[in-house]
Amino acid sequence: MDRVAVIGLGNIANRHRKNLKTLFPNSQLYAMSASGRVPESTVSDADYIVNSIDDLLNKRVQLVIVASPAPFHVSHAIPLIEAGIPVLIEKPVATNTEDTTALLEAISQYSTPVAVGYCLRYLSSAREMKKLLELNVIGHLYHANVEIGQYLPDWRPGKNYQDSVSANASLGGGVLLELSHELDYTQWLLGELNLEYAILSKTEELSIEVEDSADILLSTQTRAVIHVHLDFLQRKAYRQCRFVGSKGVLEWDLIGNEIRFVSTQGIEILHCEPMWDKNQMYISMIEDFVAQINNHANRTVSVEESAKVVDIIEQIKLHSPVTTVLGDLKG
Repeated sequence: MDRVAVIGLGNIANRHRKNLKTLFPNSQLYAMSASGRVPESTVSDADYIVNSIDDLLNKRVQLVIVASPAPFHVSHAIPLIEAGIPVLIEKPVATNTEDTTALLEAISQYSTPVAVGYCLRYLSSAREMKKLLELNVIGHLYHANVEIGQYLPDWRPGKNYQDSVSANASLGGGVLLELSHELDYTQWLLGELNLEYAILSKTEELSIEVEDSADILLSTQTRAVIHVHLDFLQRKAYRQCRFVGSKGVLEWDLIGNEIRFVSTQGIEILHCEPMWDKNQMYISMIEDFVAQINNHANRTVSVEESAKVVDIIEQIKLHSPVTTVLGDLKG
């Protein structure tokens, strides 16, 4: 790759620029803000700043990572797709089914390589979980519990969380979109999901305009019951899953990068790699997308898969109004 680009100037865009420079040290890297404005401060790991998609087209870039706020993904990606420029779109791929439909139509018409940045699929324990479930280690799946919680004010030190993308509806905020990793990997592990019920809430504690907690009841095609909990509230980050089957239980700690098998014989650790560099997920994701571009074997996340996640989120928002609950920021 001689010419690459990243759209967006947030934390994830910073990571992508650094990783692209690591993978392609001799490439020219173009950075563009989501709005097209020229930033006042220096942009790390960028050789050039551009202020429009047309500029990127004129530079004949060979790969673009779209890391702008989710509502802008489609408007940024489609002109690139139409020009035949491969695009890796950060998660969530879009914020509504109208946009995912437009993306899918563009991909079908122009056959440009496009993938979605659900990096957790590249976590070493995630790949192991996929294998274990495919090997039927726990037998028939009865139910599963999928949970993530992390305190939003701690996400971006030095920045007012209420001004962040996560806290603003117009920028694609709220736990459903911001924490959609859980919906993506649950679908990846267990197959197509059906929405049964959901409860959305926001606390007075955070005082943001979007939901800061979601409890979602889903079912699989084999009628296993899946409970997914997402929140911006837990002071100590928590990201774990539990899959209960006829032969035992798989417990997956994504933060600890560990998998445990629980049965009548006790607890067996099947995977444990706590010191694994999490940035390797992002590196592997880009390498995998390059493999897709070159028509090599890959396991990238398709827009079709990600569109199903957006569809579930849209269904939840349509049928589950957000309820405000009490909270105390000083608590």
